[in-house]
This record gives sequence, structure tokens and C-alpha cells, in this order.
Amino acid sequence: MNFSLSRRAFAASAALLPIACNRAADTAIGGGEKGAPVDPLKGPINPLVKNRADSQVFRHEDGYYYLTGSVPEYDRLILRRSKTLAGLATAEERVLWRHEKTGPMSGFLWAPELHLVDGKWVMYFAAGPSGGGEDVFRIRTYAIGCDGADPMTGKWSVLGEFKMPWDSFNLDSTVFTHKGQRYFAWAQREEGIDTNSNLYLAPMKDALTLSAEPVRLTVPTLDWETRAYKVAEAPAVLARNGRLFMTYSASGTGAVYCLGMLTIDENANLMDPKAWTKSQKPVFATNVETSVYGPGHNSFTVDENGNDILVYHGRDYEKIEGDPLLNPDRHTRVQRIYYDANGAPDFGVPVGNGALPERFSPAVRRDVMLGHDGTKLMLAKGLPIAQTQFREIAGADGAVQLSPILLRDHGFAVGKDGAVSVAPLGEAGQFLREAGEAKDTVRFVAKSDSSKALAFSGDAIRLADKNDPATSWIVG
Repeated sequence: MNFSLSRRAFAASAALLPIACNRAADTAIGGGEKGAPVDPLKGPINPLVKNRADSQVFRHEDGYYYLTGSVPEYDRLILRRSKTLAGLATAEERVLWRHEKTGPMSGFLWAPELHLVDGKWVMYFAAGPSGGGEDVFRIRTYAIGCDGADPMTGKWSVLGEFKMPWDSFNLDSTVFTHKGQRYFAWAQREEGIDTNSNLYLAPMKDALTLSAEPVRLTVPTLDWETRAYKVAEAPAVLARNGRLFMTYSASGTGAVYCLGMLTIDENANLMDPKAWTKSQKPVFATNVETSVYGPGHNSFTVDENGNDILVYHGRDYEKIEGDPLLNPDRHTRVQRIYYDANGAPDFGVPVGNGALPERFSPAVRRDVMLGHDGTKLMLAKGLPIAQTQFREIAGADGAVQLSPILLRDHGFAVGKDGAVSVAPLGEAGQFLREAGEAKDTVRFVAKSDSSKALAFSGDAIRLADKNDPATSWIVG
């Protein structure tokens, strides 16, 4: 029997309390007051953590970011933490538990998730027996628990197997609370349905037990859900703008891996499958221009400014030798989440390696966004997010080059007439980023002429006197 194996999930919002956080932590999740624009070169750099797939990242009430995920050897459960999102890249990693020598938890360990359940730290994970053959895919969900308040220093031990309604391949469990009720969401194979896994939901009684019969939320039937394998797995929940959004991963774990999404009104009955609406195309997928392949198995967190952040894994290249499951190069990545006019998340495309990109609007023309169409820069409304995202690349003496994420080897170049366009990086200019006169604004001063800065001129971009109001940009 063949299975596509990749996982994950995490709930975040004030209406949808993360089990791994309390209300004190949730006050930062909705955004709120922003500080001065952050220097992207001092923030997270993608990939955030190499060789960590199925990653869950969340910010707890203690002020730390926690990260766990699958290791390439699938033999241990790990945890690291940092006061900053960027710091997870180099944070010390603790091994909480290793697979057993024999028995049902002696083989692969997948997709750990850390949650605080009834005041106790619990890590859910999927495991199977060792020995090779089909038996290693006898994957079931288990949990370990911590005996102390600090998950990094406490002693961890096995709590047991999660009590599923039927005994079959299952994995990728997550926990979230909505309107005071705690729920368990997961992926499982169901007899009589010709798929590798479907998504299920049920309320919880305690850390290892459901309190009601589950409902099947979705079955993979669309073409992008059934490439290589028929898979719906790794649910992750985000509550925003009066709705719950459940992302999930689909298809095989190579370049075809992608995210779909289910949506439901926050006041609807979560246990009514008909109340959930399914996206008819992927909401996040491989992007050749940014060179991220097979993005999936996501979780949600927030950055230090309260902006919603998508956490996921993806590879830097398309062609994989051997079994994609045994390839170690699924790296943890993060990027900003934006929202469309209807309040639904728009994930854009995987932004690629390097500093997180930003978006810019003129301080005096907030209804438009700086964007590009190929090598032409413009100000416009309604462009796809990816065409409005620009990365700063470090240059000499604190200067940067501004590069579109869809044209990784290009940057902003200044012509003899002062007009700015997109050209190969070897021809691109360098700029010094300065704080603008107004709050939350920046200015990009030409390194070649400190009296000039990037400005809008009609719908075009050119250099202008740095004191011109048109040189002030809002970072979004």
C-alpha cells in the first residue's frame, strides 16, 4: 500500500484560542499597534530552519517562540525555543523523546505538535513499528506528556495512543479551541473510501479521548489533491474576520505537494461538514520563479509586531532522487500572511530564500501598491501579492538592493534620466534605507547621490529630492 506522508497544524486567534497559548498571549495575535518599520535584514531569513519538516511554530505566553517538527531520521521528537522568530534558526534544540527499540513506536516518528491540554504540556505525534515492509506504515497517533511547567526542562514520558474511532492509518493531529470547546482534527484512512487519508474533526474529552463521534470534513477528489497519491492531511486552523480557515496539505510529498483550504462561518456548527466550503484550487503551491517546491504541512503564528505568519516546509529544488519521504531537504520556512477584500487569507506564493520581502505604498497615495510587471515598475491596485513583494539584499556599507521575489536575480536600476526599472542585479543600484518623517514609513536614498531617493511620479518610479513627500513609503 502506498501512502503520501507529510503533516501538521496549529490554531491561533482570540476567538479560536491556541491550546498552546492563553489569552494573555492571544492579545498579540490580532495585530494592534505597530512599531517602527522593522529592518528585514535583521528578521527571519528563509529557510528559517533547515532539515525540519512538518514544523509547528507558536508564540507562548512566556514570550518564547517554540518550534517542533519532523527530523530527517524520523527517530526522535525535538523542541527549540527563542525570544524571536528569527532566533529559532540557531536556538538550542532539545530531544524530548526517542523512538522505542521495539513495538508500535519503534519506527518512523512524524509531525509532532506541542499543546497545553488541561494545564499540562502534551506533544502529539504519529508513529509506526520498525522492521520494514508494509508494517512500517501501520501509523497511529500517540502522545507524550511533560511532568513540569517548562517543556524544555521537564521530563517527558509516553501517555499512550490517542483513542481513534476506528483502527487504521492516521496522523497529523492538531488541537484547537473554539467558543470554549476543544477540538481534535486529524487525517485518517477510512475503509470503503479509496484514498490515502481524509480529514476528520471531533470534540475532545481529554488529552487522549474524543467526546463525540467524528465527522469527515473532506475527501481528496480534485486533480491537485490526487497527484501521486489521494491525500488530505495536516490540518491547521486560523480564525480571522468572522470565519475559521482550515488549511490542509494534498497530493504526494514531492513538488506536487500543496495547500488547500476549508472555510466556515465562526457561528456555524463546526461538526456539520456541509457548513464548510472547500477551495476548488490550491491556495499555496510550488513556484518555479521563487524556487520553492512542494510547500505544505503548515502552521500559523505571529511575528513580534503581531502580523500573521505562515509556517511551512518546502524544498529548494524540484527533482528528487529516490523516495521524497526520505529526502532530508524539506526546510522550515515562514512568510507574512495578507488578507483579500473579503477577509480571507491570501498566501501569495512561497517567497523563496533570503530575507522576508515587504510591500510598499506611497504615504500620500495609500490606495495603490508598488508593483512590477516583468521589468516594469508601477503603482497599481489589485496586483497579485507576489508582484508587490520586494526583498532587500545586503550590499556594501549598509546599502541594499531591492529585488522582486519573482525575479530573484534582478533589482531596481536607475537610468540616466532618473527613471527606475528592474534590471539584472549586476546593473542594479544600491540604496540606504532610512526612517521616513511620518510614523511607520521608510525612504530609500540612492547610495550614489544622498540627496535623491525612490519616489513615485504618476504611475512610474524615479529618483526625486529626498525631501519630496513622494519619497516616503509605508511598509505593509
